[in-house]
Amino acid sequence: MRFQANRDVFSEAVSFAVKLLPQRTTLPILSGVLIEATATGLILSSFDYEVSAQTEIVAEIEEPGKVLVSGRLLAEIASRLPNAPVRFSTENSRIKVSCGSASFTLLSMPVEEYPNIPQVSTQSGLVPAEEFAAAVAQVAVAASRDDVTPVITGVQLEINENSLSLVATDRYRVAVREIDWDPGSNTAKETITALVPARTLQEVGKTFGHSGVISVSITNSDDRELIAFTANKKTVTSLLIKGNFPPVRRLFPETVDNYAVMNTADLIEATRRVQLVLEREAALRFTFATDGVTLEAVGSEQAQASETIDAILSGTETVVSLKPQFLLDGLSAVHSEFVRISFTKTENPNKPGPVLITSQTSREQAGADSYKYLLQPNLLLR
Repeated sequence: MRFQANRDVFSEAVSFAVKLLPQRTTLPILSGVLIEATATGLILSSFDYEVSAQTEIVAEIEEPGKVLVSGRLLAEIASRLPNAPVRFSTENSRIKVSCGSASFTLLSMPVEEYPNIPQVSTQSGLVPAEEFAAAVAQVAVAASRDDVTPVITGVQLEINENSLSLVATDRYRVAVREIDWDPGSNTAKETITALVPARTLQEVGKTFGHSGVISVSITNSDDRELIAFTANKKTVTSLLIKGNFPPVRRLFPETVDNYAVMNTADLIEATRRVQLVLEREAALRFTFATDGVTLEAVGSEQAQASETIDAILSGTETVVSLKPQFLLDGLSAVHSEFVRISFTKTENPNKPGPVLITSQTSREQAGADSYKYLLQPNLLLR
């Protein structure tokens, strides 16, 4: 096997192929990148039985072949090569990578022991790449990072005829966003759901965010439910998480009369300042009144902080205690100058319900997007 490729193109392809590989794997062979030199170009693939990545690039193929090499080592080498064409050749079990005056010799891994890369042939539909990437960034932050309950470590994709909803929760908050969905030639009317690991979805959003359109395929073969994302000769596949996602949509109120509107950046900066005196896991106290919103933090005996910012209140004065980082996650996902914080009710009039965070185009006009972030108040300080 022998080929020559552009350094930047080759380095980017290797980086993409190894990005989703786990830092540690029980089978060393799964840390490899499979490189195939064919008549049409160069194909680089990785697979750890759960997630796969594959990309095809242009290269001058002098001798076709297939080789498996340590992925992260090759990625580090490729990223530091001098500005010259990369020459790649194999002889027996050794791989030679040279670029300019730099030269590396690596050991190959046994190709015959490497698992087959999943292939997804049917297309379920298309999504606009920028919108999808933005929606993933907004929603995935609410997914749980606790592997004890795998079903809430994912983002639930719910596909209807012309829309795709993304939903995530970690029990303390819920995030939802809806974007356009083009079913293409797929005329099926039933709702399709897919529970995708949040980490994988975040990498897909970052990688494919500027690709124009992303093709999404969901398939069920050999008892393996897979989802595939394809754009610009790059494909990522992932096993779906098995289990029933909790019915969190019913937690969102249809209407809320009691809410406050304020400048998003002002609230973010005030929260970051006031939380400095807090001990870990402590909550901030927010008092929403007609003259603005007051943030209060009580840390140790010596450390206290408070700040008031402008706000427009509709309804009654409300006091809630919220974990600052959870609030900041929601505020950072609101892509508008102003934000609306709505106060839901519970059966106990002295106990506030979850707060609902949505975008606000201006002080008077609600935002145009469908992003919603529901945050459970921390009641420890009441």
